[in-house]
Amino acid sequence: MLTLASKLKRDDGVKGRSSNPTSDSTRRVSVRDKLLVKGTCEVKFPDPNKLHYFLLTVHPDEGYYQNGTFQFEIEVPDAYNMVPPKVKCLTRIWHPNITETGEICLSLLREHSIDGTGWAPTRTLKDVVWGLNSLFTDLLNFDDPLNIEAAEHHLRDKEDFRTKVEDYIKRYAR
Repeated sequence: MLTLASKLKRDDGVKGRSSNPTSDSTRRVSVRDKLLVKGTCEVKFPDPNKLHYFLLTVHPDEGYYQNGTFQFEIEVPDAYNMVPPKVKCLTRIWHPNITETGEICLSLLREHSIDGTGWAPTRTLKDVVWGLNSLFTDLLNFDDPLNIEAAEHHLRDKEDFRTKVEDYIKRYAR
């Protein structure tokens, strides 16, 4: 199973990790730049008095979901950061890790995880944003699906899967 933790470890191994605080700070900025400045993610607070509730819009710029606009509802519970935020996809989507009703399979959102890749108090909302964005590229996982029908569809006929994804984008994700 591909997880956010393994992806971060792989990326750290490629880039190298420095103990220099300046480079750590630069690294954090570059992650933010990749997500928000690049234009693939946008955060909105519908009610400025409720900072525990916000909407995340993801605009994938590559892969199957390119040119789609997908909205997620994120609610930060009172017990945060001991428990993960509650996340739901508001856009109907044909995806192996997101059901058509909005449930999401992302390891870091699991409160209890046997493999240790679930939520931990050291995780941040930035990790959640990064993870949701990555569900459309790096963390797209056909081997451990929540939407089994979508994963099997991809296995059977990749081109027809792509066609159905594009149809869903035209109908629901514009």
